[in-house]
Amino acid sequence: MSLTPSTMRLALGTRAPDFDLPDVVSGRRISLQSFQGQKALLIMFICQHCPYVQHIKAELARLGRDYASQGLGLAAVSSNDAQTYPDDAPERLKAFAQKEGFDFPFCYDESQSVAKLYGAACTPDFFLFDGESRLVYRGQLDESRPDNGRPVTGKDLRAAIEAVLAGRPVSADQKPSIGCNIKWKPGQEPDYFK
Repeated sequence: MSLTPSTMRLALGTRAPDFDLPDVVSGRRISLQSFQGQKALLIMFICQHCPYVQHIKAELARLGRDYASQGLGLAAVSSNDAQTYPDDAPERLKAFAQKEGFDFPFCYDESQSVAKLYGAACTPDFFLFDGESRLVYRGQLDESRPDNGRPVTGKDLRAAIEAVLAGRPVSADQKPSIGCNIKWKPGQEPDYFK
């Protein structure tokens, strides 16, 4: 396990990069258009095998339940190389999503191009956009980590979600997420790591 912080390189105010990925559960294609009309959109780069994601998986399911009816679109994306990490292959991601009760699309980024567009570096890595698809938050869920004894509350991300849904500015004081590095295919590591 390689401890990696999020890059925070996607500047606040940036328009959400478009994508077109398969949802591992429904088989439907998911894109930014899938969330048209929402007040906000949360893109979460996660996977199954990472202990940092395992640590917060119940909170991810709660986020879906708590905010989906309030105008927040949510989508999870796994960009890990499934050949090297078979637990992150689409069929296993589907089983994971169903077991954990994720009620949002869980997309598989086989080419890893979407992770690169977003500047994603780790699992979990969070990107919150407003109703005009402008980035308002990128950073940690909260200060809990698998080994620090702090409770998983979702405090930082929830504060940003609450602000954007209420039409208030989101605090620019944002701390990087920390987790396992995205498992890049051989020779595919993005330029922002070189």
